[in-house]
Amino acid sequence: MSLALDFDLVIKNGIVVTASDEVECDVAVKDGKVVLLMANLPVPDGCKVVDADGGYVTPGLVDSHVHIAQSAAKSLGAKSADDWTTATRSAVAGGTTSVIAFAVQNRGESMLKAVDAYHELATGNAVCDYSFHVIVTDPSEEQMHVELPKLVEDGITSVKIYSTYPALQLSDTQIMDCLFAARKYGVTTMIHAENADMITWMTRDLAARGMLAPIHHGTSRPPIVESEATNRVLALSELMDCPVLFVHVSAPDAFKVIRAAQSRLMSVYAETCPHYVLLTADEMRRPNFEGAKACCAPPLRDNPEDRERVWENVVNGCVTVLSSDHAPTKWNDPHGKQLGLTKAPGRPEGDFRAIPNGLPGVETRGPLMWSEGVCRGRMSPSKFVELNCTNAAKLYGCYPAKGTIQPGSDADFVVWRKPSARRTSKVTVDKLHSACDYTPFEGHPVDDWPVLTILRGQVVYDGATNEVVAPKGYGRFLKRGRSTLAGPRNKWLSEWRPQYVEEAEEEKRRAAQ
Repeated sequence: MSLALDFDLVIKNGIVVTASDEVECDVAVKDGKVVLLMANLPVPDGCKVVDADGGYVTPGLVDSHVHIAQSAAKSLGAKSADDWTTATRSAVAGGTTSVIAFAVQNRGESMLKAVDAYHELATGNAVCDYSFHVIVTDPSEEQMHVELPKLVEDGITSVKIYSTYPALQLSDTQIMDCLFAARKYGVTTMIHAENADMITWMTRDLAARGMLAPIHHGTSRPPIVESEATNRVLALSELMDCPVLFVHVSAPDAFKVIRAAQSRLMSVYAETCPHYVLLTADEMRRPNFEGAKACCAPPLRDNPEDRERVWENVVNGCVTVLSSDHAPTKWNDPHGKQLGLTKAPGRPEGDFRAIPNGLPGVETRGPLMWSEGVCRGRMSPSKFVELNCTNAAKLYGCYPAKGTIQPGSDADFVVWRKPSARRTSKVTVDKLHSACDYTPFEGHPVDDWPVLTILRGQVVYDGATNEVVAPKGYGRFLKRGRSTLAGPRNKWLSEWRPQYVEEAEEEKRRAAQ
């Protein structure tokens, strides 16, 4: 029996890596989908061939936490450095083929309206595939129980909520309203956990003492600010039996309470970012106001040992996903980090209260984590894939189309070099593709960079020339389903449970009779 072969692309001589396995085999692609994995795969006439040269072939990376054309400090006059084209060009140059960005609901306004506005920005401009989370600032009855189900129907199945920032902060009661609705409609809930009252009090006291240099951004948010809020939201999550993901976790004590909850089999997930495993608060001490380049929230931590604790939690399974939290504002721009100077005339050290929070990082996330994790022996290639591809796809409802290499999945790949062919280089902003004019990782060594990034069977980035070769508009909107990671457990802390749960249980009883 002969096998009729009809492929558009075959990747040969590679080690295919998934979250569970490493296999020496070839990969065949047809119409943008993986159709076959096989050793020594025959290549039909007219089929394009990519020779991996003994290197690793991973799924295209999924960055599930990026801020594009959005600024958290608009009230200060801040503007994002990137639009949808520059941000997604930067993404594919670092091996990321799918991003999930944020559509911000303004207080008193519609979530559907917010999503429509971000669709308008992204459609026809994105280079990689994309979707949206909704940042909820007004969880009214109408928004949670009329508009949220409509968003789920439209393939947007995740929300983000904040326990800090005046324009975004929800009260505990409002957080409960969100969790109540998220559990009902199968929506993944992300939480930025910091104690707003602690930050407000500390900031006021520091300002009264004139302690406003960039380093005191970190002083105003010591680790307990994060760990307290994490513990409190965990309590709300357990009461509501609703899964939560804690974004950009940086504090060892926050990891402790998350790990303890996971040990009790709660459906609790954690995300962290490259800057928390590679940088410290010393970056905010740089002279000539350059410390402003490193201001983000939660802040970089002072104690170098904290980085090791974050690494431990990355490798031991506490961390579910590694994301970039790409939130770029320019350094040399009146609408960027310079606001910390222009809003503080007569203060050469600036005012951290006026510095837009956030760091660029969508392009450097993959190469830094591959280099520091895989190349330097901190994690296996499969663990890298789990953290940077598969878990995000599962958590946010786009697996197995994204996040793995198997028949039927999208033909999204990153080709990395074999160990003997790796070339150590340094991160420099002039080689990156974001519109941001700096990188917090300037000069950081990397042992490898993607040879090729492939999205739906087409090469979109060529590492040999450092060129993004896909046009803007090649990226497609990802319509997502529910998370396939562990969900509600139906464990309650009292006789109370949501009425919709009781009604569902009664319906099951009737059906069983």
